[in-house]
Amino acid sequence: MPASPGHLPSLDEERALWQRGYRLVAGIDEVGRGPLAGPVVAAAVIFPPDIEAPWLTLVRDSKQLNERARLALRTLIGGAALSVGYGIVLPETIDAQGIVRATRMAMAAAVANLVLTPHYLLTDAVALPDIALPQSNIIKGDTLSTSIACASIVAKVMRDRIMVEMDELFPGYGFARHKGYATAEHLERLRCLGACPIHRRCFAPVRQLTE
Repeated sequence: MPASPGHLPSLDEERALWQRGYRLVAGIDEVGRGPLAGPVVAAAVIFPPDIEAPWLTLVRDSKQLNERARLALRTLIGGAALSVGYGIVLPETIDAQGIVRATRMAMAAAVANLVLTPHYLLTDAVALPDIALPQSNIIKGDTLSTSIACASIVAKVMRDRIMVEMDELFPGYGFARHKGYATAEHLERLRCLGACPIHRRCFAPVRQLTE
């Protein structure tokens, strides 16, 4: 069901699954579908069924948190989780496969990179038909499920770090500031400098500004 205004993530979905015997429930989310440059990054997070921590009430979808809060929560999530897995799909694969397929590939890789095999998957709306595990694809899941919201946080922190590194490799575009999104600064730099190797040629603004 869609989240109501002011709704906060909870462990209700996870607890219902734990009670049904699915002890290892992985929340999965991705960041970076919309940017003009850089990878799409997904994360999967498995919490122990007995998790209790006061900081869980601070968890939100990563887009609702500032950088300082995301970094602090990333450390807490890593310390509490049974496993955290990442999936990273590079721009050349996004160009070859399309962003929808690339997103599913990143999420599948995040699950594959968990050190524990989950019994059940919770995703933020995206179905993963290539993974033979039971799953729920929850609309606005990052506002409803704590595990999914935590996955969005750790994926966002990872992608931001990658884009800061890309800023050093490809200076002049401002990747450390806008993280590859289509800001006015980024579009102007793209017009002046042309595309660099991490730009997504299949995205219309990149294609139009570099033709």
